[in-house]
Amino acid sequence: MRTDSLPRVLGWASLGLGAAQLATPDTVTRLCGVDDSPAARGITRLVGGRELLHAAPLLGGREPTRWAWTRVAGDALDLSLLGAALSGRRGARRRRVAAAMAAVAGITALDLLCAVRGARSATAPLTLHASITINRPREEVYAFWRDLENLPTFMIHLESVRTVGAGRSRWQAKGPATDVVWEAEIIDDRVGELIAWASVRGGVVNTRGMVSFTDGPAGRGTVVDVAMDYTVPGRALGAAVAKMLGEHPEQQVRDDLRRFKQILETGEVLRSDGSPEGTRALRQLRQRPAQPVGGRS
Repeated sequence: MRTDSLPRVLGWASLGLGAAQLATPDTVTRLCGVDDSPAARGITRLVGGRELLHAAPLLGGREPTRWAWTRVAGDALDLSLLGAALSGRRGARRRRVAAAMAAVAGITALDLLCAVRGARSATAPLTLHASITINRPREEVYAFWRDLENLPTFMIHLESVRTVGAGRSRWQAKGPATDVVWEAEIIDDRVGELIAWASVRGGVVNTRGMVSFTDGPAGRGTVVDVAMDYTVPGRALGAAVAKMLGEHPEQQVRDDLRRFKQILETGEVLRSDGSPEGTRALRQLRQRPAQPVGGRS
């Protein structure tokens, strides 16, 4: 079974089980060998509702593997309930309960596999790519980027970049709870063509990146192409929060490049009444929607 199809399969399983448990609880309790009492039917309906709640994110979520852990927890509860029922059964009913426990155990194994795969993917490096064309000569665009201390003027997540010598620099960025500081070094530098960097080992951030500069179509302007990957503490949580706020990391890179283009072409980040704070990129976090100015209605 393909890794990316497993959450969907589990989602359909949740949908089918949940619908059956809600619609025909008597049939489900009889097949499982448990009591057909009102209490047993009530518990079956509750389990069915839980299964439907699992189905929605597994079938419709953008990252469904993250929800597999909720199924694992539900499976553990189901196994404990069936285990309690098994102790008081004899004969055919005991065999039905044992068969139900075996089925739930098999589903638990699949749920656990899906959840573990999702956890592994959450800690994998986040890869970003973006490009833009700037109406300035290639050498000028390269020179501005190569002076790394210019980067915070258009990279919204950076507080500062300071060169420390020997091709190294110290970076400081805003984190979810506190600032994150790390060192990076230039690992490839071709004047007017390419800059590649990597974080120094042992830091809290593990990142590599490259920016290339090529002539635009018909020799007009410069195409800036950025590719980078990184892992940081709490990457999965940070990315999830960023998405909730409408600031997916790859979108942030694209926005950074748009500000870079504005600075190179106009000398500043263009402002409106909605962003009067100036060219300091970080201040734009507080911008508000543009409003008409000058008293016009």
